[in-house]
Amino acid sequence: MRINERRSLWRRAKPYLLVFDAPLAMVIFLLFGTSLITMYSAGADFPGRIEGQLRNMMIAFVVMWLAAQVPPQTLMRLAVPIYTIGVTLLIAVFLFGIIKKGARRWLHIGFDIQPSEIMKIAMPLMLAWYFHQKAGLVRWHSFIIATVLLAIPVGLIQLQPDLGTSLLVLASGVYVIFLAGLSWKALLGLFVAGAASLPVAWSLMHDYQRQRVITLVDPYADPLGKGFHIIQSTIAIGSGGVSGKGWMKGTQTHLEFIPERTTDFVFSVFAEEFGLIGFMGLLLLYLLLIGRGLMIAANAPTLFARLLAGAITMIFFTYAFVNIGMVSGILPVVGVPLPFMSYGGTAFVTLGLGAGILMSIQRHRKLVQT
Repeated sequence: MRINERRSLWRRAKPYLLVFDAPLAMVIFLLFGTSLITMYSAGADFPGRIEGQLRNMMIAFVVMWLAAQVPPQTLMRLAVPIYTIGVTLLIAVFLFGIIKKGARRWLHIGFDIQPSEIMKIAMPLMLAWYFHQKAGLVRWHSFIIATVLLAIPVGLIQLQPDLGTSLLVLASGVYVIFLAGLSWKALLGLFVAGAASLPVAWSLMHDYQRQRVITLVDPYADPLGKGFHIIQSTIAIGSGGVSGKGWMKGTQTHLEFIPERTTDFVFSVFAEEFGLIGFMGLLLLYLLLIGRGLMIAANAPTLFARLLAGAITMIFFTYAFVNIGMVSGILPVVGVPLPFMSYGGTAFVTLGLGAGILMSIQRHRKLVQT
């Protein structure tokens, strides 16, 4: 009787426990493990950093599990309310936000929150919902309305100012618009228009943003100031060679030459200690993550699910590409973390939520009605 009860209990609990997509979960857990190994070395001089990273991973795991339970139909119903709440909070930040380090990015509601992080998921949700409603009826003005929906939160985030987050939110929306059927001719026109507007954009940039671009072009113009981050980071990456200096043996890391080595520049620590071979292994993990996400998007049964899964997957790509590019000195430093590697609770929660949504789409693909 007890065996039958256990089997019955397992049968009832199984749909709620086995919600993870095995290939996607395996890649994410391998990234978790790589992060812990790297963080142990990078955070040697930061008491509590490894414990904090474990906490961030546990929270991300719970968020991922919860998100995987939510059917795509429910996500579609929540798209407009989440977007509306996110924009409302961004307006509240603009009016009443807390200023830290010269930026107004946080809102105090008993505790501090950063509403711009919400838009990384709310933006693709909203645009995927919008184009789903327009399925078969998409016209040129549909893309204009989508652009306005995208421009509102991006503009509010840029006013904070927060260049890194605004670029990620912009990218998440652009991916949906592109996947919804924006023609290559329109994309080329937008590219030309963007290139032509660079002088205007330069004049509108904040001084620190201009300095980042100048530093990218010539970091040695101020080697002990603005260029210090990029110079030390590229030295660390180059000194790793093919096989790396070995775990816990990175001189640039442990002599404290690498700034922000547990957050935005954690890749420099990894590359110095594990070298080109380690980088190729890490790159393979990200390729598998992106490949699995695109496969889930391709197999999704509805336009909403396809657009959402495709955009979230490309957000993972953008995180990895921008972070590795900026610490390697080929992109400006914009404060984008390395996905599932950099220390930071907010980024882990956002990425865990995105991964959970992908798993939900894969799990419910046969149940969702077109």
